[in-house]
Amino acid sequence: MEQAPRMWWAALCTALKELSSHPELRARGLGGISVSGQQHGFVPLDADGDVIRPAKLWCDRSTASEAEELSQRWGWNLPVGFTASKILWLRRHEPQHFARLRHVLLPHDYLNWMLTGRLWMECGDASGTGLLDISTRQFDSARCASVDGQLLNMLPELLGPCAIGGHLTATAARATGLPEGTPVAVGSGDNMLSALGAGAAETGPVIMSLGTSATVMARSPKPVIDPRGLIAPFADCTGAWLPLLCVMNAAGALDQFAASLGSTTEECCAAAARVPVGSDGITCLPFFNGERVPDLPQACASFDGLSAANTRSEHLFRAVLEGITCNLTLGLRRMERLGVPVKGLRLVGGGARFALWRQMLADATGLPIVRPVESESAALGAAIQAAYAVGGGAVPLAELARPCVALNEELIEPDSSAVQAWDALRQRFTDVLSSRYGASASG
Repeated sequence: MEQAPRMWWAALCTALKELSSHPELRARGLGGISVSGQQHGFVPLDADGDVIRPAKLWCDRSTASEAEELSQRWGWNLPVGFTASKILWLRRHEPQHFARLRHVLLPHDYLNWMLTGRLWMECGDASGTGLLDISTRQFDSARCASVDGQLLNMLPELLGPCAIGGHLTATAARATGLPEGTPVAVGSGDNMLSALGAGAAETGPVIMSLGTSATVMARSPKPVIDPRGLIAPFADCTGAWLPLLCVMNAAGALDQFAASLGSTTEECCAAAARVPVGSDGITCLPFFNGERVPDLPQACASFDGLSAANTRSEHLFRAVLEGITCNLTLGLRRMERLGVPVKGLRLVGGGARFALWRQMLADATGLPIVRPVESESAALGAAIQAAYAVGGGAVPLAELARPCVALNEELIEPDSSAVQAWDALRQRFTDVLSSRYGASASG
């Protein structure tokens, strides 16, 4: 699972050129920029700042053996998606490329480099590398050395939350159509800025983001450490922490499966709404792309309970959707056991547009659900960060963010008549999961 970073730069330039011609921007001016980017990707640069090879992405599972090896060395579970295993993979499998490596960047760091000509990281996104000591907010020299003796020197300077990292260069200004010298805030990972854009500048809201993968996260005033490493102990982008559950299979898996049925996700959801809870006996383990929680990077999807009465496309699609929902629910309960209070959910991301899924999540979790007006919460979070950074922190971040995060009036309440059916389905899902992968997979 790889991409050429130049594709991101080309896309960003296209978007910013369009933005630069917007009448409101021309009238009001541009205060600053902040970049939100996908986490965990490994962008290797040489001494000249050129990309050495395509970036391995968050969903790349080719580094599973390296992740397992580092987990054993470090004494805690390093998810296969984290960046550290990708660096070790490069050293081991492509030594000719590793020999050229001088700078290790994450996707949003690369875009900042292209915008400003400066190299930096910040703790939110850096905490997804596996190399950051969460308690000290510094890179762990011992972990870095266990990957390579020179790795610590390849990591850029860590800047503080919501700082100005640099300014738009003349070259970037010509490429984007924006004014040279425009301030560029530090930015962060998409999850960190999504949390900020959905209201987690202060403790309280629990955010569920339904994208290609799905995440559940909440701001915490202290690190939340999962001894099994399933709930990520991330730093956030405000100076606090962001315990986070990530499942690899969410809206992306739905889109893949709908396409295999020769249909769209919208059409499949409409048909699946007519099928009762439990899909008339089908249980799906929806691990089309392996899985992070539970920690099954090499897993495949499977269907249990197929019969002549339940193999229509609407049954199969609903079973996939129910499997994703059950898996999210099990992860959410693990977060609660680790001390994260969950009284309701704020739903963001592309998958939140499906009414069927919204109601299923409310019924499965027993929690009320609201949606922010702005579903692209990571982009909104980046804009809030830029405004705060350009303002020099004169207004407290939570105070600045609060009026920016409007909520829809619709409140999705759990359907009490469906609770028993969902309890039975979740138990069935857990039994099938345990039977196939062992009791620890569902614990």
